[in-house]
Amino acid sequence: MRFSLICIGRMKAGADKDLFDRYLDRARKAGRALGITDVAITELPESRGQRAEDRKADEAKAILQALPSGAKLVVLDENGKNLTSPAFSGRLEAWKDDGIPDIVFAIGGADGHGQEMLARADLKLALGAMTWPHQIARILLAEQIYRAITIQSGHPYHRV
Repeated sequence: MRFSLICIGRMKAGADKDLFDRYLDRARKAGRALGITDVAITELPESRGQRAEDRKADEAKAILQALPSGAKLVVLDENGKNLTSPAFSGRLEAWKDDGIPDIVFAIGGADGHGQEMLARADLKLALGAMTWPHQIARILLAEQIYRAITIQSGHPYHRV
């Protein structure tokens, strides 16, 4: 099984990117024992469309084209489900147990996701009720992926 983050826009070098990379590296290393072969990141350019709806449609098309066949799609969306860390981990583990080859996490552009993305999503996930900058959302998602892996492996990182 592989995890992939597909994000609209690029993360610039600095403390945010360093922290994001640290959690991805931890997830890659800890995931090997569970059969998670990679935790990858793909950054796609922001649309240059004039209207928000055009930008969302362009970005949705780019993300959907990048999806591997048979992948489960988790879309970060402010109206998505708020899951506890153990519930999030359990969802990922159930997909792994079902033999799903890829789980893709999508973070849209500044305007959010288009209807095509939301309709395709296997899970719409919120990172709480607050709005987060994309850099912080990436860090939070990477940390929760790492946390989910540690929960599955019985590592004490997640304390109840």
